[in-house]
Amino acid sequence: MKTNRSRRFLTLLTALLALSMFAAACGGSESATGTATSECGTDNAVVKGDKVTDLSVAVVAPSDSQDLAFTQSMIDSLTRLGIEPQVTDGTFQVEVAADAIRGYAEDGINVIIVHGTQYGGSLAEIAPDFPETSFIWGTATSTQGIANIFAYYPEAQQGGYVNGWIASELTGGGAIGVVGPVEAGDAVAYINGFKAGAEANGVSNVAVTYTGSFSDVALATEAAEALVTVGVEALTGTSQSAVGAVNVADENGIPWFGTQSNQEAWSTDQVVASQVYHWEVILDDMFEMIEEGTLGGEAMSLTLENGGLLVEINGCFNLDSDIESGAQDIIKKIIAGDINPPA
Repeated sequence: MKTNRSRRFLTLLTALLALSMFAAACGGSESATGTATSECGTDNAVVKGDKVTDLSVAVVAPSDSQDLAFTQSMIDSLTRLGIEPQVTDGTFQVEVAADAIRGYAEDGINVIIVHGTQYGGSLAEIAPDFPETSFIWGTATSTQGIANIFAYYPEAQQGGYVNGWIASELTGGGAIGVVGPVEAGDAVAYINGFKAGAEANGVSNVAVTYTGSFSDVALATEAAEALVTVGVEALTGTSQSAVGAVNVADENGIPWFGTQSNQEAWSTDQVVASQVYHWEVILDDMFEMIEEGTLGGEAMSLTLENGGLLVEINGCFNLDSDIESGAQDIIKKIIAGDINPPA
């Protein structure tokens, strides 16, 4: 209903304004072009918004809810919407996740967020058994043709491109290293975008290593150490295993660029910027549709244009203002379609 949608929009807008005022009170700044800068030493805790739905919500996710990466991006987004979901996290084994998904459905939970591409096969078997339950699944661009599944995905290459461009400015064209998990989903999109952004600004050597694991911190650490050995001047990576690579960057005084969640807490000195997923931008629409009787059938994406992607710059790093302005110009060009990062 139009009136209800307007109410939701005003509620979300109020929450976002509150978040902006919180940042201003702490000395941070937020631009209208997809970047935000924190003040060094402030608490980046997510501000809880007003509750936007009375639907019961559960989340099944592969890693810890406070991983400063993939799972936390979803929990933080629900917090911004004032929602406290039931959570089953750390479900690296697909069979364990499947049991949790089915269990929540049997318990009558209205909305189950299945936060992992790897759970798609299980969901295809479970969702048809519970036609009155809405399943929200990602990252994925397809609902698998099932009426009660929503799909979601980030255009992660967009913020990746911006991070890559900033990294190229800091290194002056020097070598940059990338530690990736599995070559799939938003991980490969982010990395392809990052590589393109760096190369477009003169970097000829972007060394990419995929560890083959989303969760193996030791492998990510080893990959980062190997890249440092060959002389990279900046590092980036994605997934919950990236903490291993960030530690290597911190120990060696090398700039780090994050994605999925704000990763300043991992290294106040070396994290330059993080592309942050604001899933609440599309979750709010999904909850609205569910309340109106549409339980799935649509895939939605996060972009720089719709505010679902935000490049959050670490105020402690003291990034040159000219570089920050340049990053904002890059974002404007991506939104305008003048730059199209490869996915």
